Amino acid sequence: MATFGVMTNMILYLVNEYHMEMTTASNILFLWTAANNFMPVLCAAIADSYLGKFYIIGLGSIVYVMGMVLLWSTALIAQARPPPCDQSSDSCSPPTFLQSMVLCSSLGLIAVGAGGIRASSMAFGADQLENEEGKENSGVGESYFSWYYTLYLIAILMGNTCVVYVQDNMGWKVGFAFPSVLTMFGTVSFFLGSPFYVQVQTNTSLVTGLFQVLVASYRNRQFKLPSDATTNITYYHKNGLAPGFPSSKLRFLNKACIVRDPQKDLTPDGRARDPWSLCTIVQVEELKALLRVIPIWSSGMIMFVDLSQNSFPVLQATETNRRITSGFMIPAASLQTITIISTILWVGLKDSVFLPLASRVTGRPVNISTTRRMGIGIFLSCIAMMVTAAVESMRRGRAIKDGNSSEHHLISVLWLVPQYCLSGLSDGFNEITQNEFYYSELPRSMSSIASNLSGLGFAVGSLLASFVMNMVDSISKARGRQSWITSDINKGRYDCYYLVLAGLSMANTVYYLVCRRAYGPLKAERRLKEHEDEL
Repeated sequence: MATFGVMTNMILYLVNEYHMEMTTASNILFLWTAANNFMPVLCAAIADSYLGKFYIIGLGSIVYVMGMVLLWSTALIAQARPPPCDQSSDSCSPPTFLQSMVLCSSLGLIAVGAGGIRASSMAFGADQLENEEGKENSGVGESYFSWYYTLYLIAILMGNTCVVYVQDNMGWKVGFAFPSVLTMFGTVSFFLGSPFYVQVQTNTSLVTGLFQVLVASYRNRQFKLPSDATTNITYYHKNGLAPGFPSSKLRFLNKACIVRDPQKDLTPDGRARDPWSLCTIVQVEELKALLRVIPIWSSGMIMFVDLSQNSFPVLQATETNRRITSGFMIPAASLQTITIISTILWVGLKDSVFLPLASRVTGRPVNISTTRRMGIGIFLSCIAMMVTAAVESMRRGRAIKDGNSSEHHLISVLWLVPQYCLSGLSDGFNEITQNEFYYSELPRSMSSIASNLSGLGFAVGSLLASFVMNMVDSISKARGRQSWITSDINKGRYDCYYLVLAGLSMANTVYYLVCRRAYGPLKAERRLKEHEDEL
């Protein structure tokens, strides 16, 4: 709640209080968003391999509080930010190096802290729902991820309304104090519940084991694999596990688990003498599972480029009529709550209304697979960019038609509702399903990494968004022309910018279909087929 409440309005804080240009402020936010989504993956690897989920969440909470307090201090201390603009000369002083360092340090601490919290919170919650045998109770799975994400979106909704309203109406000092207090309260609450948490033992060799498979496969690259994995070949497996065979996918990795000479490769107690030359079948299959999902994961990056466009819609909303009554005007940043509400409605009504209704109409059970839902989400993101471009073209055209492209010629804010709804549905179909897909397809030992792969995609997507924006800005302003991306959106061409994003999204839709076809059946589908074959 605190993170997104601060992030939503940060573009206005950077432009108005730190006097940054639109491209500079947007690049900072793109990089901050990337860090916010990359750090959970790094912290998840540390959690799964070394510290455990509880300690990562705890340390992240403490660092997060430090970052929020430092950001709050930039609003409290006048010397921490540039002086107000000189109205008489219409000049604004840029931030000094020290002021920029304090600001970036606060954003960096927030990113690291949020990474620790988000790295394991979802998987840590799933751990609490396991029984004594380590098996999932009913309800863990699609319903758990749906409702976890629903509560997550409700927190974002509260941040985009309550926190943004406080910032717009009570100033930045109170606006940053509010989320700072919330983070302190959340940190204390987390540690108070520590005696009751279920803490799953970490796998200290997870990350190292993945690299060991790569090295062992390369070292054994000269070994020729038989066409059939069940041929008279000894495969190395962990003591206590029943002997098995590696899968036929990505067969070159199978070289890492073949025992060529038991006396040389194994110790008397059955362990590998050199784990960088001989790995277990489990290690090989863990790496295979991760590599297999990478193409589908990469298809989500372009969609996340679309979802990273949070700064421009805020400026677009400031150029609309947002007044509901004579005494109340919707904050521009709060319009993103429409996106969140759309996602919440889809997640909340999918299982209780939409799928039962579809089953009744078709006369048979209807269930949308994870990969199909992700594909629908990617396609909807393309439609959302097209609608955004059309609405922006209409808004800008009306402003210019009225005679002065730099004046405010307001259209109703309701024109922006469709693009926000489509973005929300795209997010609901794709992002939440990505978590479910990775968690179900990857081994349980990689649960924290699985629950943060979508965040890594968002991080890379944010970097791509920054790259695309800078490329469009450089190309559009070549030869002295007006850039498409300016602080005055009436002079810019954001409609053309969104058409570029729509084109990328359409190409990404085709790319996803190719990746999905190459992936083959899902794990549940493979198990069902194996069960049918046994019968």
